[in-house]
Amino acid sequence: MSTEIVSSDTASRPHAKGFSINEDEVARFSALAETWWDPKGPFAPLHKFNPTRLDYIQKMAAEQFPPSHQKGPRFSGLRLLDVGCGGGLLAEPMNRLGFDVTAIDASEKNIKTALTHAAQMELNIDYRAMTAEQLALKDKDGFDVVLNMEVIEHVEDPRAFVATTASLVRPGGMMIIATLNRTMKALGMAIIGAEYVLGWLPKGTHSFSKFLKPQEILDFLEPTALKAQSPVGVSFNPLFDRFSLSDDCSVNYMVLAKRPT
Repeated sequence: MSTEIVSSDTASRPHAKGFSINEDEVARFSALAETWWDPKGPFAPLHKFNPTRLDYIQKMAAEQFPPSHQKGPRFSGLRLLDVGCGGGLLAEPMNRLGFDVTAIDASEKNIKTALTHAAQMELNIDYRAMTAEQLALKDKDGFDVVLNMEVIEHVEDPRAFVATTASLVRPGGMMIIATLNRTMKALGMAIIGAEYVLGWLPKGTHSFSKFLKPQEILDFLEPTALKAQSPVGVSFNPLFDRFSLSDDCSVNYMVLAKRPT
């Protein structure tokens, strides 16, 4: 397990050439770094959301990569990148499935939390405190799977961010983008409801103006080497207190994009 620490001065310049991150967003999540693995803490909604997105990722990867005859976990030998990994809520289960996981985050505090937890779980994950742009300059091998989950709504330049992350996908590989739709329903549920009424998230976690409509994501992907599929919605059922896949993309949704071989 290793990490490459980039100085916080470099990693938090929102308008520096080649960087799409936003300094305020990095600081906001850095302040919460120690609470990533608390299922009742500020990231409780992600803990609830995690089973649904994990099932979706696993299903899409299984369809994209036929089983091999090698021994070991199902996805052994495949490289996976988790962009904006936070404390490792996705990176860890992906590693358990057999992926060779590289996980990056612009927040050094998030990476240190993720490293500590992975060590406790005895998992070998390559955590790095860096931006997607910095990784693209260093890693020329690419990845079979790139996870771009619940991070694009926090970056400074989403179009550039999609272009960069798409460039990290190997031929025959795939990327999944998950984010929030810019609708009144999303405003009511993800901000007013989740942040101000229910207190599921700290106030100010999301900015409605940074939510993205599915067509915008598809437009960002159009000039890349990836071919996007139709968005898949994720809905929350308050009666069962859980998320599930649906046809409703009005709040949360995911877009799968594949790079031809």
